[in-house]
Amino acid sequence: MAVSGAVAVVRRMRSMAQGNRFRRFRGIGLALLGSILWGVSGTAAQVLFQVDHVDPAWLVAVRMTVAGLLLLAASCAKDGARVFAPWRARQTAVRMAAFGLAGLLGVQYTYFAAIHAGNAATATVLQYMAPTVIVGYASARSRRLPSNIQMICLILSLLGCILLVTNGHMERLAVSGWCVVWGLLSAVAAAMYSIFPVPLIAAFSPLSITAWGMLVGGVAIGLVTFPSIPVPHLSPGAWCLVAFVVVFGTLVPFYLYLASLRDIPPADASMVASGEPLAATALGVVVLHQPLTLAAFVGLICVLATVTLLSRATV
Repeated sequence: MAVSGAVAVVRRMRSMAQGNRFRRFRGIGLALLGSILWGVSGTAAQVLFQVDHVDPAWLVAVRMTVAGLLLLAASCAKDGARVFAPWRARQTAVRMAAFGLAGLLGVQYTYFAAIHAGNAATATVLQYMAPTVIVGYASARSRRLPSNIQMICLILSLLGCILLVTNGHMERLAVSGWCVVWGLLSAVAAAMYSIFPVPLIAAFSPLSITAWGMLVGGVAIGLVTFPSIPVPHLSPGAWCLVAFVVVFGTLVPFYLYLASLRDIPPADASMVASGEPLAATALGVVVLHQPLTLAAFVGLICVLATVTLLSRATV
């Protein structure tokens, strides 16, 4: 009996290990697919800007408003009247509005503006300097110097940015100056997007917080954009790209990323999400025939190494 009991325990442990391994692979797969879709949506936006002459502000307004409404509908179906909880207290309502305007709207508009001024690959890699901004913010707030690993990451991130925007020729930029400005602003906005909602997500559903943030940002930019920018005359193919940016560049990857957090830690999910700049760069080279120099490739690796090191340091 004792032997059979031991065998049963061993089998159960083996089954649990296999189950944990499957969940980890599933989580990594979901996060990777979501990051690839984010990268593809950036390339789709670049086509809309350069070929169909779509205004970035109009696309951001449509993307955020439609995504916000759909996410809010899903949140209502899941949480019912609790979806309105963030607006019932003045403090959380102010933070919610700040998250929607400075966080989500900020990161969406600056990212698309960087693509419009340059290309999706450069804009995406520059946005991935956000962890470096967060490290600087945390150090300034705590009045302590960054740790050794953080200092290495800061140097790697700065080197990667310089190589990316100059292609190794320090005397000139390889992309538009506005692309660099908007790209760096998108990194700052992405850092704010990561910091602002932390107390909100701890108290409320992440789905409802993202839904309200999208809707607040979309309505805000829509009030400015829709009266002054007419609906563009687009071909059916271009409208399909718009739909792709809204659905597969916003809703689906958001769901996949959230679903991945059920199987893997946030640090691992954020590290896997580094597939976004790789996807954007690969599509830029293969589909849009953008050149990829050795210096730009090394710069990309430096930025991705920064994300990886910082993610592992926080595990």
